[in-house]
Amino acid sequence: MASSAVDKARVAVIGGSAFYAMGGLEDPEIVRMTTPFGSPSDDIVVGSLSGHRVAFLPRHGVGHRLLPSEVPSLANIYALKTVGVEFIVGVSAVGSLREEIEPTHFVVPDQLVDRTRSRVASFFGRGLVAHVPLAEPFCPNLRNVLVDAVAEAGAEGHSGGTYVCIEGPQFSTRAESELYRSWGADVVGMTALPEAKLAREAEICYALLAAASDYDCWHPHEESVTAEMVVHNLNRNVAAARKALLLALAGLPDERACVCSGALEHAFMTSAELVPTETRRDLAPIVGKYLSHRQ
Repeated sequence: MASSAVDKARVAVIGGSAFYAMGGLEDPEIVRMTTPFGSPSDDIVVGSLSGHRVAFLPRHGVGHRLLPSEVPSLANIYALKTVGVEFIVGVSAVGSLREEIEPTHFVVPDQLVDRTRSRVASFFGRGLVAHVPLAEPFCPNLRNVLVDAVAEAGAEGHSGGTYVCIEGPQFSTRAESELYRSWGADVVGMTALPEAKLAREAEICYALLAAASDYDCWHPHEESVTAEMVVHNLNRNVAAARKALLLALAGLPDERACVCSGALEHAFMTSAELVPTETRRDLAPIVGKYLSHRQ
């Protein structure tokens, strides 16, 4: 059903390649909305799961219609903020840059390297300047919950690691793959950014459940990555990912005590009286509580 009234959900899952629906949602409602940044990737489905209200959004749209560079991340994060989301778990396909991270293993990374080139990565501008901390680009508390959930689900998982986010849609060259390995990176993908940056600006806790589908193209004894290989291995992982996400719900804290929840408190450089009315209005779900106190 279509919902004109926005339903509330505290937790969101952004599904990546091969993860286009969240099974088990009870009493699902479809939330359609437009934002000042356009429409999200697809309808948001909100329902109950193990006593929690959960929102699900397929990152590439149902049927995988959007390239990584075409994903409307500003609209996606803004829409999830509007429905009350405090925690986002992104599910993402990655290539492994380490022998020990085998295809079908999960990784819960703790660091990011941005190699994207053409993506808008901030809500700010248009007369409002803010700088949020990003030393820990993934929420450490949500990461711990997710690491425990992967282990409890019986899946092969790796805690920590650096995710290199490339522009795509092409896969890496062998020289690039070897370069990322020389940097000490662990996985390579195309979608964690700007999601992680925008979630921090929106004061949403964000962590990534990265599913290794291949060895990129560096491995001397493995085939170079293909789209067919990615889909095949991710389809093997979908059930385990859903189980881990279900278990993670039980570990979420009642109250947030992390840098994410107050990321904007000391971030603003612009005096409130100078913020244009249109910018103030468009960003109200994100900055309203701060600007109203700085009049």
